[in-house]
Amino acid sequence: MKKSFFVLFAAVILAGGGVFLWRWTASHRTIQRLLAENRQLQEAIANLAFEQQIGYAKVLEQGLKDGRLFTKILFVQTAPEEPSLQILRKEVEIEGDVAHFDILIVRFSNQLVMDGRERAIGLWRRVYGENMRPAEGFSLEQEGTEPAQYAHICRMLSSRDRRLFWQEIWSLSNQPKRLESLGISAVYGNAVYRQMRPGLIYVFKLSSTGAFWAEVIPDL
Repeated sequence: MKKSFFVLFAAVILAGGGVFLWRWTASHRTIQRLLAENRQLQEAIANLAFEQQIGYAKVLEQGLKDGRLFTKILFVQTAPEEPSLQILRKEVEIEGDVAHFDILIVRFSNQLVMDGRERAIGLWRRVYGENMRPAEGFSLEQEGTEPAQYAHICRMLSSRDRRLFWQEIWSLSNQPKRLESLGISAVYGNAVYRQMRPGLIYVFKLSSTGAFWAEVIPDL
């Protein structure tokens, strides 16, 4: 009788231990999965929130000519991955003190952005004053060309595909299906305008999802 009791007691202990071990293992696996998913979520959020500098502008001269205000501006295009690397420097003069900076934006699908595989592309088009028509603006990048700052995209495509890619991009593609295979979700123009003042630097930022804006900092 005692032997049977001890056998039953041991079985209960072992069964309880097994249940505990199973619960601990399941819980441990769940925590590992949650931590892994959380890391992936954090990376996805970081990729979506990523922003990069793509250029800046500042006033070189500002004053009256024959009673009218003119502003001479230095525009500098910088490499998206290396802001200290200057790709283009250009001086322009506009009438007035409000400058419009025009850009073409290529946006990739949110999944590609979240995975960190792609970020929005910004192609500079022109800068113009408030008293000018956009078409009369000063060109900043030659349309139809393969921009040096995005050479990594060109390397992924064949010569024929590269030509198609940039032709479609620069023509503000109205046939997004033709670019779907590259993960592109939209191609559109955008512009920001600022009242230009000496002593300030206007830093242009582009987010990984295609938001475009200018931050103002002192010219130290």
